[in-house]
Amino acid sequence: MLIACADSLILSWSIFKTGHHTLRREDLRIIERMMSSKNKQYHFVLVHGLGHGAWCWYKVRTLLESVGHQVTALDLAASGVNLKTLDEVHTMLDYSQPLLEFMETIPMNERVIIVGNSLGGFSLAYAMDKFPEKISVAVFVAAFMPDTSHGPSYVMDKLSELAPKENFMDTKFAIQEGAGKPKTTMHFGPEFIASKLYPKSSPEDISLAKMLIRVGSMFRDDLSTAANFSDKGYGSVNRAYIVCKDDKAMSEDFQQWMIQNNPVKEVKEIPGADHIPMISKPQEVCHVLLEIANNCN
Repeated sequence: MLIACADSLILSWSIFKTGHHTLRREDLRIIERMMSSKNKQYHFVLVHGLGHGAWCWYKVRTLLESVGHQVTALDLAASGVNLKTLDEVHTMLDYSQPLLEFMETIPMNERVIIVGNSLGGFSLAYAMDKFPEKISVAVFVAAFMPDTSHGPSYVMDKLSELAPKENFMDTKFAIQEGAGKPKTTMHFGPEFIASKLYPKSSPEDISLAKMLIRVGSMFRDDLSTAANFSDKGYGSVNRAYIVCKDDKAMSEDFQQWMIQNNPVKEVKEIPGADHIPMISKPQEVCHVLLEIANNCN
């Protein structure tokens, strides 16, 4: 069975390696480390960032399942193939509802590993605050990571100071009126996608992202008036952070600042990783996730 899993994983990597049909030596070393990890199966719950959907985890999901782990990748509200439209989603809590509904279904005697990228860090925080006993560790992958001392928008406000609107290049912004507070919407432009979000990815993956990314919102006005996350809930859950060292959208310095602002149990770094490492560095993401899972369980 072990050989079968290894063969399946090697096949997956052969498919995912863009521009080549053979594995690199470093790929083989990663496979060996993953196959020699503790013989324990985990349930990973994968959460995407703004404008994305469960689709952006397709490489990581396949690799983790190839070595026997259970994986759930979710579409948040008005994302991926979720049927809601953005004008039906008024708050970050509304946006995170699919994750919270899924967490409701987890039995009380089970714990999952939740993993969030980018804006997905806020969705993780809501899940941690409400279901701390169901989460063994929350992994923030180049993701917003709030604290319990400030309002939820604190880290987002800090990034806005460092990355003005001009940094979003051809991204389209609009004000959307609705039943709740007006919210700013964002639709990432093709130049921003290629040069800031996916600079380390293949042309094929960049084309896929351009076709699938939907209009989204950071719900900043909502977060600016939302209550702090609690020490009893959010603050009680093990946290780990994966730093993407070549991130052009959320700089390494800003990621390190969030870690200093709210220290975590474990920090991992992926050299050469951009803002969407599950597409550009799926093998490395899987290896690091399994290291964190083994260390925190």
